[in-house]
Amino acid sequence: MSVNYLLRSATIVNEGKQVVADLLIQDGRITKISPSISTDFNCTEINLEGKYLLPGCIDDQVHFREPGLVHKATIATESRAAVAGGITSFMEMPNTVPNALTQELLEDKYQIAAKSSIANYSFFMGASNDNIEEVLKTDGKSVCGVKIFMGSSTGNMLVDSEKTLEDLFARVPPMLIATHCEDEATIRANIEKYKAIYGENVPIEMHPIIRNEEACYLSSSLAVRLAKKFNTRLHVLHISTEKELSLFSNEIPLEQKMITAEACVHHLWFSEEDYAEKGNFIKWNPAVKKASDREAIFQAVLDNRIDVIATDHAPHTLEEKAQSYFKAPAGGPLVQHGLLAMLEKMEAGMISIEKIVEKMAHHPAILFNVIDRGFIREGYFADLVIIDKKQQKVEKSKLLYKCGWSPFEGVTFNYSVDKTFVNGNLVYDQGKIIEGVSGQRLKFNFTK
Repeated sequence: MSVNYLLRSATIVNEGKQVVADLLIQDGRITKISPSISTDFNCTEINLEGKYLLPGCIDDQVHFREPGLVHKATIATESRAAVAGGITSFMEMPNTVPNALTQELLEDKYQIAAKSSIANYSFFMGASNDNIEEVLKTDGKSVCGVKIFMGSSTGNMLVDSEKTLEDLFARVPPMLIATHCEDEATIRANIEKYKAIYGENVPIEMHPIIRNEEACYLSSSLAVRLAKKFNTRLHVLHISTEKELSLFSNEIPLEQKMITAEACVHHLWFSEEDYAEKGNFIKWNPAVKKASDREAIFQAVLDNRIDVIATDHAPHTLEEKAQSYFKAPAGGPLVQHGLLAMLEKMEAGMISIEKIVEKMAHHPAILFNVIDRGFIREGYFADLVIIDKKQQKVEKSKLLYKCGWSPFEGVTFNYSVDKTFVNGNLVYDQGKIIEGVSGQRLKFNFTK
């Protein structure tokens, strides 16, 4: 039986405003928001005076590694790290092992999550060069979208056939196509060029040069052209260059956009100057690039050319990351500190907390047409995060990732996640995971 909660005197950040109010949670949903609430039934009261109450973040791009790569992470471990970071819902990518390229394999992931995820969940259907008939069976009401890797990926996930791409953009059912955009031919040519100079010992500092601006733009512009040609709902993931920003518009509201874009926390935080210290620990695809790219992406977040902020959480073991440049896999763990990293940018005066909430909760809900989540509204699920102005140092001993490391280790953030509610259940409280409940499968109301 669920517990009812009365949250008192919270500074609620929602839909562009801050207001101090009480909030009542009953049977997993928000039933009342008012300056003062009294009840005639039993409920647990929590005083939130001086603390922010935000809608839980919806992370539209994570890699939780299960099935097949569970030495790196599991849905159980990473969903707990997510709620500790204020993320109450996630959308996970199909490049697990085996790749989620059939409806049966996709459903297997939902069954794992139903048993082990503490956060709400959805999983992308994967596309390959030869599985379009399986893709066409995907139900847009219960699956967040179709993922196309238009660049180097894991296993059989690279889609480099022009005919397949045209078929996918023309025929995918009413739902969103999300793309990883890097031009494979450009990357391969650059690899050969720098191998000729360095042999196998190419330094990590070459990563943003090998996976350069041109590789990103060639692929992103192709995706945009196809989306315009077939009137397809396209979402371009992890924008990493200033040049790509010309492909996106802020001239119409998000609800009317057919082409949208995502920025990731690491592209808003790090730059090529950090490779000297961080090395492979900030090796992502697409690569972290110039400081000028980072600044341009941040500006595009502020002016709504970029619509959402996500993590692209993609853990690997310390042993894997310690290998040479070509052998070390790309990706890193971020869900436990992605929101705190953005709040640190707020502390620096670079972004408002209202804009953070918009990009990490409201806009993912709108973009994917998530039903009854992403906002603090009466009748919506009580997916909530409480933020305290309390310093938190990122230390290895406090990490919940199975991989056991973070690119933010040693950073002291000025804010911390105090509590997290998922479907009205308190799942994280001052450093502790509260076990006993599971997240729910996200539902969508998508129409092209």
